[in-house]
Amino acid sequence: MAKADDVGFVTMGKTSGADREIPYIGIGMLGYAFMGKAHSNGYKKMPYIFWPPPAIPRLVSIAGRNEEAVKEAARRYGFEKYTTRWEDIIKDKEVAVFDNNGPNNVHAEPCIAAAEAGKHIICEKPLARNAEEAKKMLDAVKKYKVKHMCAFNYRLVPAIRLARKLIDEGKIGGIFHFRAQYLQEWIVDPDFPYVWRLDKEVAGSGALGDFSHIVDLARYLCGEPGTVQAVTKTFVTERPLPNDPSKKAKVEVDDAFVSIIEFKNGAIGFLEGSRFCPGRKNYEYFEINGEKGSIFFNLENMNFLHVYFKDEDPQDTRGFHAVDVTEAYHPYFDKWWPHGHIIGWENTFVHEAFHIIDAAVNNTELSPYVATFEDGYRAAVICDAILEAAETGKKVEIVY
Repeated sequence: MAKADDVGFVTMGKTSGADREIPYIGIGMLGYAFMGKAHSNGYKKMPYIFWPPPAIPRLVSIAGRNEEAVKEAARRYGFEKYTTRWEDIIKDKEVAVFDNNGPNNVHAEPCIAAAEAGKHIICEKPLARNAEEAKKMLDAVKKYKVKHMCAFNYRLVPAIRLARKLIDEGKIGGIFHFRAQYLQEWIVDPDFPYVWRLDKEVAGSGALGDFSHIVDLARYLCGEPGTVQAVTKTFVTERPLPNDPSKKAKVEVDDAFVSIIEFKNGAIGFLEGSRFCPGRKNYEYFEINGEKGSIFFNLENMNFLHVYFKDEDPQDTRGFHAVDVTEAYHPYFDKWWPHGHIIGWENTFVHEAFHIIDAAVNNTELSPYVATFEDGYRAAVICDAILEAAETGKKVEIVY
């Protein structure tokens, strides 16, 4: 029988490794599609990559609205149980970590209930549909003192962790500029059907919420923003219903956004996100320019960080250098492969799995390098301000 151990999570026995016994920790998941697959893959890989792990994830239960689909997902990913009610996972005493991959409209209520039940939580981004919801979630995890992660997984790309390290060490000096783009192409076709990401009631916003990664990275790498100005655009205002293409639904979320940011440290920034960029698959790019040098990064070439230090390079070779971030001394790579053997997008979820489980087991801190509900809330405040600025045509102050 399962039993609760001294650190507040459920085990099903223990296994040996590196001269210590390793407990099992129960995982309950809401959502089984794109992110359900990505997170499940992360839990299954984490123990043998981060060996010996703080605990071995035990995939206890998975929830979703479609019974046949969630049943198949449980079989595919290796969950012991499935349910069509997320409440069952919250009540399940064998679950210690609640992983919320559901649509944005089912982030707040289940996560708040999980916090009340004393479960540690990882929630996909955006944390909520708006800052008001996100604040309730943040208040709950603080009140019940559970560990909490907002899944801004790009913070956990080794090259981006290296970028943060270089900034913290003053390698590029005071920052002048931050600019970022997140560009995709998947709804350029006007006949692409109406899905939940285009439904304001479910998603809260469109490209802005989906691409809030660059909002988070702006804070993470450059500092707190002070004001924003913005423009949003919906290019296709009606979409055919997936089950009846003869009928259409109104699209009330943004297809694209552009925002100008003034940071409190004096830097200025530019954010652009769009789902209407033919040829762009998952293009996330940022560049930072400072007193001593510059950094840029492209997610589609994620194992490289491009750096330029103006006072260190000889004059005849001055310019950007592509750093292959795969050495054992680079972030996370001591756990992976020999240098030059790259990792991929899916491996950021291995890093997520390690951090949330390590925090649950060993009471380690996630902040500042791993995004928490605090970071999710602050990103939601900025996103709300961007929408307000676009609607009013005015500069909006960021107030947390």
